[in-house]
Formats: sequence, structure tokens, C-alpha cells
Amino acid sequence: MSGRRRDAEATGLDLYDAAAQDAADTVIARYSTSFNLACRLLGPRPRPHVRAVYALVRVADEIVDGPAASAGLTPDALRAVLDDLEAETLAAIDRGFSANLVVHAFARTARACAIGGDLVRPFFASMRTDLSTARHDDASHDAYVYGSAEVVGLMCLQVFVGAGRPHPVLPDPRLVDGARRLGAAFQDVNFLRDLDHDASALGRDYLGLADGRISREDVLDRIDADLAAAAAVVPDLPADCRRAVTAAHDLFAELSARLRRPRIEGVRVRVPDPVKARLAARAALGFAPREARP
Repeated sequence: MSGRRRDAEATGLDLYDAAAQDAADTVIARYSTSFNLACRLLGPRPRPHVRAVYALVRVADEIVDGPAASAGLTPDALRAVLDDLEAETLAAIDRGFSANLVVHAFARTARACAIGGDLVRPFFASMRTDLSTARHDDASHDAYVYGSAEVVGLMCLQVFVGAGRPHPVLPDPRLVDGARRLGAAFQDVNFLRDLDHDASALGRDYLGLADGRISREDVLDRIDADLAAAAAVVPDLPADCRRAVTAAHDLFAELSARLRRPRIEGVRVRVPDPVKARLAARAALGFAPREARP
């Protein structure tokens, strides 16, 4: 829809809501071609809500991962900005409005799909950890992954089961476990992909590989087990969500397989665009998630 036509058809809060959703969509388009591709496979019911979730997550991540510091913010200022974003997000969920367009889009989704502070607060707690913790042990890794990735999976699950329904819906415990494990797999894959950058540019070690506490093979075995557990519950998801989740799952299964190949120092493992297109087409045709394997 063109901006002129939207202006003619929507006024007041409807126009503001549309502008907020456009802002969320732009964040996805700019930051993640893979996620944007998977989102296109969602039905129109959950699609805008998942994009709103991702947009807020991306903005918070950018506060702690470089751009804000490049703008000249001190560590204390970074923490203050992150704290302000969390406070604004929680307030917007309560009141139904924010002057921050990305927060407004997320708050609309949170109110529509029963996403509450029990998921928002752990996410921001993990983001805050990036400002103070450089090396993680098993316990802090698990806590970080829960807040930074598993709760994002749970937010998306709330969208899958709750979008468009008149009353809040509690997802089945099997779906909850699958959403958490898929989020954990995504995060651990990204830790492995970003190992050199995290160590050299950010001084972080999320996995404990530097001190030999765990091996790459151990991490990849854990990733593949999480991917398999998540794949098992995809058939239980609403039909308009399965293809997108399958595409995302299969992309990370492909990344896991490629991460098992001999490592080239300084080269970030990626999936070539033709392979991404093939995986997306396979998911669009309704195939089940592929097996995670070496």
C-alpha cells in the first residue's frame, strides 16, 4: 500500500499503528534477510506480530553490540539507554501507546498476544549482561541464552497461538519446550559463527571454548539435539506458522552442518543465497523440517 493511499484510508491511532508497523518491518528488512525471508512464509495473522517482536529485540541488541558505543556513549550511558528502553516497553504494554514507533509496534503485539513482563524482563536482563560479563560459565551461559533467545522463541509462540484470538491462550507445554530449544539452538549457532568477532571486537566468550571447558563438537551436538526436539513439535503449530518455522529451523540446521567443517580463522560461516532459497522453497511446499546432521 502506498503512503498516499494509507493516509487517505487511516487516521488517528490507525495511522500511527500502521506507521509503527512500517518501522518494525524496516528494521527486519535492514538487519536480517534470512529472518525476513522466513517471515514471508508466515500467514498474515502472525506475520506483523513476529516482525514487531524481532524489531524490538534488534534495537536492544544494537544498544549493547556496537552502534550505540560508536555514537560515543559510555558504558554507563549504554546501560541507561537500555534501562530506559525496558521501562518504556513495559509502560507501553500497560498503556497501549509509545512515542517510540518500534516500542509501540511491540506493545500492540504484546497486548494482542499476551506477552507480559515475565518474558520482557529476562530479555533485557540478558542484554544488560553484555555490558558487564565477558566470560560465561555453564550457569551464566544458560541464563543468558534463556533471556536472549529462549524468551524470544516464547514470545513468537505466544503470537502463533494467540494472534487474532479474543482471549489469551496458553500454549501446550510441548510447544513451550520446542520454542525454547529452537531459540537456544539459534543462539548457540550464532555464538559459534561470531566466535572471532565476539572475542576480538567485544572481548566476550559465551561458550567457554577459550579455556577448553567445552569443545565445538559438544556445542554442535547440543545444537543438533535442540533442533531435533524443536522439529518434533512443528506439526503441532498452527498451520499458518509451520512453513516459516520449518524454514528457520532448516537454515540453522544447514549452518550447524557447515560449522562442523574445518574452521577457517576469521571467516563467518554463512549459507549461500541459492541454498537459502532452496530451503525456503522446500518449507513453502510443506515439507517437514530436515534432520540436523553433520
